[in-house]
Amino acid sequence: MEAINMRVEELRLGKVIAEDIFANTQYPIIYKDSKIKREHFRVFELFNLKAVLVYSDINEESSTEENIQVQANSVSLPKYTSFEKCYNDAIVQLKKEFLNWESGGKIDITKVRGMIIPLAEKVLEDRSYIFDLNNYSNPKDYLYHHCVATGLIASVMAKKLGFERGITNQIAIAGMLADSGMARITARIRDKKSALTKEEFDEVKKHPTYSYMLVKNVSAIKEVMKEAIYQHHERLDGSGYPKGERIGSISNFAQIIAVADVFHAMTSERLYRTKQSPFKVIEMIKEEEFGKFDIKVVQALMDIVVDLPIGTKIEISNFELGEVMFINKYSPTRPLVKLTRTGEIIDLSSNRSFYISRVITKNN
Repeated sequence: MEAINMRVEELRLGKVIAEDIFANTQYPIIYKDSKIKREHFRVFELFNLKAVLVYSDINEESSTEENIQVQANSVSLPKYTSFEKCYNDAIVQLKKEFLNWESGGKIDITKVRGMIIPLAEKVLEDRSYIFDLNNYSNPKDYLYHHCVATGLIASVMAKKLGFERGITNQIAIAGMLADSGMARITARIRDKKSALTKEEFDEVKKHPTYSYMLVKNVSAIKEVMKEAIYQHHERLDGSGYPKGERIGSISNFAQIIAVADVFHAMTSERLYRTKQSPFKVIEMIKEEEFGKFDIKVVQALMDIVVDLPIGTKIEISNFELGEVMFINKYSPTRPLVKLTRTGEIIDLSSNRSFYISRVITKNN
């Protein structure tokens, strides 16, 4: 197949790259046989590429009006102005439901669906909302935010794992209700500002059982999701609770909720602990928690968090702002970034003293 060297300003969407493109990088910044997408023009600009080798006889997928002017390209994320209001309304409603559960009341599944499903639909359309969840939270109301966020993250993970919409909705509900049993734990323990004693933690470890009791007779929740709620603190190596189940006895849905639960907990500001970078947390889950979670489930979360479009605005742990230039598939949590202030290019995979502290979306 014939290849020609073509100037960047003459390229169109759908052209196919004829060779791996390097730019003083260990790995290609664009791989051979990649079809040119809009985000690639941002790569050409960042690396000051003037021409690239492309195949000459591939049908172009773009129309005349889709010709790209490099200067006009930027990767943007869609913004739904109603998301934050919808989210905050759900938190207010959930607080009321917790008071009801504390008093011995039953779960109103209609209200629960009304809280979580509209949010899940938006997050499934645009996963960038995952990066905004911690901005809405606060240590005092952490539990309510954690319930909603766990449901949303779990639903996106389920979609990534290939489950259809009915299941993603069910796991959103299950993820949200996984900690509903905390309503039956005394507020003195639930709201404690320091680390729990062994006796207090033993009491907290009963909450999956209480959660299961709350959902047990709710016919609208599938039995497999009720099991997932009960098992969401079990670990494959037997170190979890309430029963210390091991691999083979823990459902896949429980694992999805478990990873979503841990991820949000570790990236949140708590009364007794500061929040951590989602990219650091992913590394910790993969390395320090190895053997506790299904690797496919962890990979789904990783794909959701680290698969950032070229040009995504980020903040590094030294408080410098920058943008993603290239994702290294061998170290996806540590991309190549360009600093906004100096224009310096930093490879986070080789400079391990820094890491991405947060993703800056259109919503923050």
